[in-house]
Amino acid sequence: MTIIDITRTLNPAIAVWPNTRPFEIETVGSLAQGDIVNITELSLNAHTGTHVDAPYHFEDDGIKLDTVPLEPYWGLAQVVTVTKTSGPLYPADFAHAELGLAPRLLVHSPISQMDPTRFHNDFVHPSPELADHLGQLGIILYGADAPSMDSVDSKTLPGHHAMQRNCILILEGLDLSKAPDGLYEFVAMPLKIGGGDGSPVRAALRTL
Repeated sequence: MTIIDITRTLNPAIAVWPNTRPFEIETVGSLAQGDIVNITELSLNAHTGTHVDAPYHFEDDGIKLDTVPLEPYWGLAQVVTVTKTSGPLYPADFAHAELGLAPRLLVHSPISQMDPTRFHNDFVHPSPELADHLGQLGIILYGADAPSMDSVDSKTLPGHHAMQRNCILILEGLDLSKAPDGLYEFVAMPLKIGGGDGSPVRAALRTL
């Protein structure tokens, strides 16, 4: 069995959502400087890099990270590649694949191969029609290599709300460049943040 890391590396160069806090790491203790340990402090937006959205992120009455169920973040997952480079995804964009083979769907698009130090405004995102279709298939988690479930200029977030309506949790910012299509064991646990609306994760696949 092989483990495939599908997490983007957090470092000061990583692209973040426009006009949000960049990732920062500061050394506050150094063995080389005579301290007893090396220690760093982090500063980041909760939606930096590979991260989950708690429903509270986009709905005031949505559950927060400390009460989100863990089952969607661990178990059988299906990776499916799409060739579309931008705009909403519809069920027809997955005509080449048999969806529903696993309760977690990870969508690999061309953005996985793009420079992670630049924010790319053009990316694919699920349409409400796709979310409804996946809900009927019993999908409980939708993972994307894109940074959002909606376009960068969306004010109403129809993709986010459609996922929530279908009880599908959200994972964004994956790096699926080294994950061929197929079925895997999957894990991407968020931090248990009281009142949290999002959290970076370490996401990985293990071949079956």
